[in-house]
Amino acid sequence: MPGGRLTYQDRQRIEQALADGTGYAEIARRLGRPTSTVSREVARNGGSRGYRALAAHRATAHRARRTGPVARPPVEQTTGYGRDPAAVAAFEQRFVAMMVQSGFPRMTARVLVSLFVSDSGALTAADLVARLRVSPASISKSIAFLERIGFVARQRTPGHRRDRYAVDDGLWYRAWSLRVHVFRTWADAAADGAAVLGPQTPAGDRLQLMGEFFGLVVRDVERITADWQAFLSARGRSPQPTTVPTPQPAAVPTPGVAR
Repeated sequence: MPGGRLTYQDRQRIEQALADGTGYAEIARRLGRPTSTVSREVARNGGSRGYRALAAHRATAHRARRTGPVARPPVEQTTGYGRDPAAVAAFEQRFVAMMVQSGFPRMTARVLVSLFVSDSGALTAADLVARLRVSPASISKSIAFLERIGFVARQRTPGHRRDRYAVDDGLWYRAWSLRVHVFRTWADAAADGAAVLGPQTPAGDRLQLMGEFFGLVVRDVERITADWQAFLSARGRSPQPTTVPTPQPAAVPTPGVAR
C-alpha cells in the first residue's frame, strides 16, 4: 500500500521500468508511491543501471534487521529443482523484452511468459493477477488475445469452478494452423485478384506473385507441422493436436507481429 514497505513485486516493476528507460516520476505513479521513495530505493541499491530487484530486496531486509518474516518472492521462483531465483527473474525479463520487440503487447507478453515458466504450464486468472499484480481486466484482455491466436488453451479442472489457461504440446500446432488458414486465404484472394486484373498487367502480376509466395508458405508450414507431429510421436508424446480454434482473420496477426 502507499507509504508501506516496497514489496518484491514492486522492486521487480521498478527494475523492469528502469530497463525500459522510464523516469522515476512515472515509476512512482505506477506504484502509487512518492517519487522520493523510488529515487531513494534506486540510489541505495545500485543506481538506475545497476538496480536489481532481488539484490535490493535482500539488502533492504538485511539493513532493516527485522525480527519478523521478510516478504519473499513468489514461491515458484524460489523453490524446486535448485533454481537460482535471480536467474529466473532475469530470464523472465529477457523473455518478455524479446516478445515485446516481436510485436506483442507488454501485458500479453508478461502473461504468456508466466505460463511458460510455471512448471504446471497452467494458471488461473486469479493466479496471474496475484503473480503480476495487475487488474483482472488486464489479464482477461491478454488471455482473450492469446486464445484468439492459439497460444493458450482453456482448461476446466473437474470439481473446480475456475478455468485454467495453459500452454501445452499442442500450442505450436494451434498457432501455426491458424496461420495456415490465413495464408491460404491470402493466397486464394491474390490468385483471384490476378485473374480479375489480368496476370499480364502490372497489378495482376503483383498479385500473382503474392499468391505464389503464400502458397509456398502454406506448403512449408504444413511440412513443418507434419515433422513436429512425428517428433512428438518419437518422444512418446501424443501427436494428436488439441482442437484448433476457428480463426478470426481480423484478429490473427502475421508471424512475429501481434496487435
